[in-house]
Amino acid sequence: MRSTMDQPVRANSAGRTLEDIGTILVRYGLALTLIWVGFLKFSSYEAEAIQPFAANSPLLSWVYTILSVPTFGLILGSGEIVLGLLIAARPIAPRISALGSLGSAVLFGVTLTFLLTTPGVWQPGLGVPFLSPMPGQFLAKDLTLFAVSIWTAGEALRAADEPRPMA
Repeated sequence: MRSTMDQPVRANSAGRTLEDIGTILVRYGLALTLIWVGFLKFSSYEAEAIQPFAANSPLLSWVYTILSVPTFGLILGSGEIVLGLLIAARPIAPRISALGSLGSAVLFGVTLTFLLTTPGVWQPGLGVPFLSPMPGQFLAKDLTLFAVSIWTAGEALRAADEPRPMA
């Protein structure tokens, strides 16, 4: 029979293990999502799908006066890929990873403004807080991605400030 003194240690150990696994999944899930979605922006269907969001945004509506839809898709996709790679660099360059995370926070912060500017975000006849399936619920996930970006930036900055063991 095990003593009750062992249980908190095991629970703490299990909790720490789950937290460590979660940290890896959160960071690399964010990085993979950015890289994957970034590559999709190179396709015409994805570049065209983001056009209504950007065109209705006071922050981005100007972009289509100087860039074509495919060109903006390529630029945005390239930026997302770079941000994902920067975030993934955490084991070797935590400050660079933090920069990537802060960049993704800006990206998702901008996309969150689309909740206010994109027609059809709110369910017709119901309004706030009833999001439409598309584009409302599609945009709502960016709240979590924004929060994850802030968390990964903080974690990477904290790691960058920790002393490294001598080799």
